[in-house]
Amino acid sequence: MRLVSLLPSATEIVYALGLGEQLVGVTFECDEPAAARSKTVVVGGRDTRGMTAGEIDSYVREQLAAGGDLYTLHAQALAALKPDLILTQDLCRVCALPSGQVEDALDYLGCQAQVVSLDPHSLADVLDSIQAVGARAGVPGRAARLVSELQARLAQVAASVAGRATPRVAVVEWVDPPYSAGHWIPDLVRAAGGQPVAAQPGEASVPTTWPAIAAADPDYVVVAPCGYHLPGAVEQARSVARHFPGVPVWAIDADGIVVRPGPRLVDGVEAIAAILHPDAVPSPPPHQVHRVSPPN
Repeated sequence: MRLVSLLPSATEIVYALGLGEQLVGVTFECDEPAAARSKTVVVGGRDTRGMTAGEIDSYVREQLAAGGDLYTLHAQALAALKPDLILTQDLCRVCALPSGQVEDALDYLGCQAQVVSLDPHSLADVLDSIQAVGARAGVPGRAARLVSELQARLAQVAASVAGRATPRVAVVEWVDPPYSAGHWIPDLVRAAGGQPVAAQPGEASVPTTWPAIAAADPDYVVVAPCGYHLPGAVEQARSVARHFPGVPVWAIDADGIVVRPGPRLVDGVEAIAAILHPDAVPSPPPHQVHRVSPPN
């Protein structure tokens, strides 16, 4: 089976299922694992490196208001790959091409590939989406084993933090303007032994204000800006810290372990648990989290 992934998270799922050799097409944002970068790129988009968070937000708003596209489907390149299965989403227009646009292009080109939309709203949904990819790709047993392993790790975290106080945690998914975290991210906080505040569980992230987040009285603020790994998150977290004097503010590798709904969300749970309960959970690798303020 020839696979095309139009989502970075789906690309990670494909590789986690041992199907990397069958993956023939990806998006320009599919950077993990490194082997994905050698695949044919069938979706392009604007390079936002060098733009501030506010500039990116303005660009996205302007494009959406004008009915424009944030991503470009290289339809002829996609058809030339002769895919059997295409993985995409309808969850967020800012994150990837919607499935309907892909299906329209395939109809126009006469391509008969199956299009599967992965639209998880919770951590449980993410695990279900792994099962769905495994079933469609013909490896349901591998998917079941992978999900079982991820569930075992979640159970280990739960056992380690059981009976402890549950700190109040605000996760900031964007900083200009501030967005409170939604969808599966509050589930990560709960699984890590925390209580999500200023959050939208199972719903899209929404713009808010710094006073509104502060009014939720967080014990910790975790900055996880969509589209950024740890270095970019650290830079943005420094600007966030001034809004929360005396509150521990942490940056986390958002793209790696928080905002992409794939297997590494369990890494995110383990990392957040280490922030909240450092005496009960092993420290995460240094490339995953960094405390910005106040100093240790």
